[in-house]
Amino acid sequence: MYLKVAFAFLLIIGTSSYSYCQKIKYKDLILLLDARQFEKAEPFLKRYLKDNSDNPSAYLFMGITYQEKALSNDVLTHTEILIANCDSAVLFFDKAYNTITEKELKRNDENYQMYSRRDLRTGDFGIKLSDVRLDLETRVKSTKERKERVKELNKFFVESKTLYFKANSVFKEIESKYETENSLYLQSDEALVASLNKLAQTFDSTMSAFTNYKSVLKQIGKTNYNQQLNLQEIIHLKKHGTGIADFTIDDLKIWDYKRWAKSAIETIEKVIDPLRDRMISYDIALNKIRDRIKKDSVSVVSELIQLEDRLLYSQLQKFDPDPLPIAIFEMKKAEMKYQSDVISHKPTRDSSNIMLKLSYLTNELADIHILDSITSKLVKRDLDKEGGNYHHFISKAYGTKAVLSSLIKTTQDFMNREKLRKEIEWEATIQATKWAINGSDSIPLFFEQTRDLNFKPLVIVDEKFTIGLTYKDSLASGYFYSITPTRIPDVKATFTVEQSSFTKRNLPLIKCISLVEPSGQVFFSVIFSESKTEDKFPVTITKIYKSDGLAWSNNYRLDLLPTELTYAADSGELSIKTSAGGDSKIIVLDKNGKQVQ
Repeated sequence: MYLKVAFAFLLIIGTSSYSYCQKIKYKDLILLLDARQFEKAEPFLKRYLKDNSDNPSAYLFMGITYQEKALSNDVLTHTEILIANCDSAVLFFDKAYNTITEKELKRNDENYQMYSRRDLRTGDFGIKLSDVRLDLETRVKSTKERKERVKELNKFFVESKTLYFKANSVFKEIESKYETENSLYLQSDEALVASLNKLAQTFDSTMSAFTNYKSVLKQIGKTNYNQQLNLQEIIHLKKHGTGIADFTIDDLKIWDYKRWAKSAIETIEKVIDPLRDRMISYDIALNKIRDRIKKDSVSVVSELIQLEDRLLYSQLQKFDPDPLPIAIFEMKKAEMKYQSDVISHKPTRDSSNIMLKLSYLTNELADIHILDSITSKLVKRDLDKEGGNYHHFISKAYGTKAVLSSLIKTTQDFMNREKLRKEIEWEATIQATKWAINGSDSIPLFFEQTRDLNFKPLVIVDEKFTIGLTYKDSLASGYFYSITPTRIPDVKATFTVEQSSFTKRNLPLIKCISLVEPSGQVFFSVIFSESKTEDKFPVTITKIYKSDGLAWSNNYRLDLLPTELTYAADSGELSIKTSAGGDSKIIVLDKNGKQVQ
């Protein structure tokens, strides 16, 4: 059989090559057709039909040829060709149906051998017209069904692809409007929510169309397609979601726009909208507290502490590491903290306690510096740019960005005035802390050799006492003054010292060590010169009681320099350790200043 088919094919080709006009013999062509070599036979069959319009068998095989072509056509990429082939197949099947008769079957039975059947009654092989017509009817029906299903398949395929590209376009439009996903949330409005809903609905329609496509694809049967959806999650707005998809490949990766859109809508409705309401409420609460300061002149520090809303701050900072509203809140709170401290300090502002006053001023300046830092950063911020993220907050709380900008500038101007005033006051106060006042005398509580002062401190123990020498008519006297918050000494004493050794010109060589009894009731000072007089070191040792003042002051000449003092409270004895060049010696004085032998 194969050899016959090959021979027939070669014969047909040879005949065609010899003369295009020479007639093709159907008996040769039928061998190819019976062997289902439709693709090879097609061009010759078309030529044959062009010259022979009275051969029903040729119509039949032409219909089968087109039917086979329609079955092999790609249902997606060659849809129009497939439909045309189906239409051609039906056309030729109809011609065959109308021209094949009993007479035709008997006369040309060799052309219809594919319908030859054994008659169960007689056992003979034969061809029945009913079998031929049933086959043609079946072929016409299946061809028409394939055509309609492919048309439906193509409709759903194009629809799903078109809807997905539409969803992709909607997503790109959303993505292009925002620098980050956080800015999308912060700038969200009704228009954005509408776009997100449109995106979700379009994606839903895409999925519905694709489901219909898959259902029809299954009905059609074997094709080259078996697409399986592989939904890709959109995690980063600027990295995901913009790429297109190839709907013809089996591993069909598409972006899950609905999941992202619904998640975004949920975040806006359940997080952003309540967060906006809380920001407005918080700002209103701050304004009420500020009004109370102005009206009642009371400290509101405790109210500010109670109003703290760290949850609001932390939630807002999830979308913006440095939110503009938080900076506004902190500016208002810093201003109120400063005003509250000023109000709280007012009752004792005229107190003679300089250190208390300095403490208050230091606290107030710290408040001012915080406010300065906040306002300085705020005035540099781009409200036009940041205002987009907080349009709702600005419009509801301040009306316009210009009003908010004016508030920031006004607060900064207030801060600058207060800062200058407090710095001047603080400097004056800090200078006052450097002097102890005893009547008309001002005793320096600092070491400064360049100034020609009457009082020359040798020891200054911060906020405790100072010991030194004062000169009148070039004659030296010792002094002891306690250092109090008011800078008016409550313990004071003046005492004589060795005049010849403690002159002003020897001041750089004069030193002092001191000791305070643990209860703070007894003070000792040892003033000495590092320069020897008559081969000994001149020393003035003084004992002072907190309650009674000077107890005694005695002059001594020591072999070695005094380096350390020790007091025995039970006996009242003072031990003085002296040392020089590796030698050391202990000198003991009784409670009256007499040396113990």
